[in-house]
Amino acid sequence: DPSGVLDSTEAVQRAIDAASAAGGGIVFFPAGRYHFEGTLLIRHDRIVLRGEGPQASRLSFTRFAGMTGKSHITFQGDVEEGADILLVEDGIDRATFVEVADATSLAVGDDIAVGWVITDDFVEEHGMSLSWQAFNGTWRPFFRRRVVGLDLASTPHRVFLDVPLRYPAKTRDFASIRKETGYLSEVGIESLGVANAVGWEDAWSELRVHVIDLIGVKDGWVRDVASFPAPDPAAQGYHLQSGGIRVLASKRVTVADCVMEKAQNRGGGGCGYLYEISKSNEILVRDSVGRDGRHNFIQNWDFGTTGCVFLRCSSAGSRTFASISDPVGTPAYNEYHHSLAMANLVDRCHLEDGWYGGNRDGASSGAGHTVTQSVYWNTSGGGEILSWQYGWGYVIGTTDMAVVTLLGPPRSAGTAPADYVEGENRGATLDPPSLFEDQLQRRLSLPEGSQSLP
Repeated sequence: DPSGVLDSTEAVQRAIDAASAAGGGIVFFPAGRYHFEGTLLIRHDRIVLRGEGPQASRLSFTRFAGMTGKSHITFQGDVEEGADILLVEDGIDRATFVEVADATSLAVGDDIAVGWVITDDFVEEHGMSLSWQAFNGTWRPFFRRRVVGLDLASTPHRVFLDVPLRYPAKTRDFASIRKETGYLSEVGIESLGVANAVGWEDAWSELRVHVIDLIGVKDGWVRDVASFPAPDPAAQGYHLQSGGIRVLASKRVTVADCVMEKAQNRGGGGCGYLYEISKSNEILVRDSVGRDGRHNFIQNWDFGTTGCVFLRCSSAGSRTFASISDPVGTPAYNEYHHSLAMANLVDRCHLEDGWYGGNRDGASSGAGHTVTQSVYWNTSGGGEILSWQYGWGYVIGTTDMAVVTLLGPPRSAGTAPADYVEGENRGATLDPPSLFEDQLQRRLSLPEGSQSLP
């Protein structure tokens, strides 16, 4: 119902299910406002939700009860992991292959995860014995990869990866390959407006309510999607209950040309995150705007976020609300929030608030060192960069940004050496202006079949 009067949940879900039964399709929303009292679920490949533009085709959701940790639009894969194939030699940082005793159960094209157990030795190596607790003793997938080659004639067998490792994978920690099946593939949402704000008290009655979730997705996208003021007068002009777009346990997802803003619940418990990435690899967030959330752009929860890029994103108004009775709050930042995010890039972003990464110690169930080997490149906007990365970190080229890397504050504990800084207030002349786009162009110009750049 494009008039926004009738509940469209059942009709739209039927359209999604029909497209799924047909092997894929586009569920199209002509211009209008669509009212949803329930939620939408996409569980099949090649399904796209598409409108005529975020100002023309608008989806408004009203459910809040029982929505903690859920989303109003969910793209849901069903990823399962196979048995361990143990590495017989340590996987080397930036290596394009790993070595195992027997790779005959794998085939070129297989999805795999390379991971290891969070052992006592791994925790101690990083000085996190008093911080990392939540995942100790469990195997975590660090690198979500695809098999691009097998050498079964060598001893040991070699498994070649589509993307290099970005951290040592040690046999000491029972590093292994696990075959993955069940990713949701080639799905997307585009050219739509979305809102799920409700009454103030209702928004604060639940935690971590997102408007769009991509869970267990590969080769997916969110494009040209913008939040808008919820039509319910009780929402008082807010757009979102607490969360915007979340990408969880996924790989090769692009979020582009989006605007998420004005979250109601910006309190503790994971609320107020407008663009959230967790346990995911090779996620590109580009040309997108976050305003008036708690942490507008954030890496959150668990190990295993790596290779993510925030390109030409703009952030303003990050604030933390102490409670339901505090609609003003205190300034906050975009963040690396949890457990050793690796080799990520903030590139040509305009930050009026700022970005933080460091040792959060026992906060957020033992976040500890939140980031390592990541780069801030050509950052502007008048905000702050607070960068205390485990091992090496880099701040290259800024314009009108305060940069804090000196060791000493509690959040810098165990992060020596101080992060490398070059080109403060010289971002306008930085060459290349964008590290990501420069490297992308170099790779695209390589002869077919050649090795990727280091």
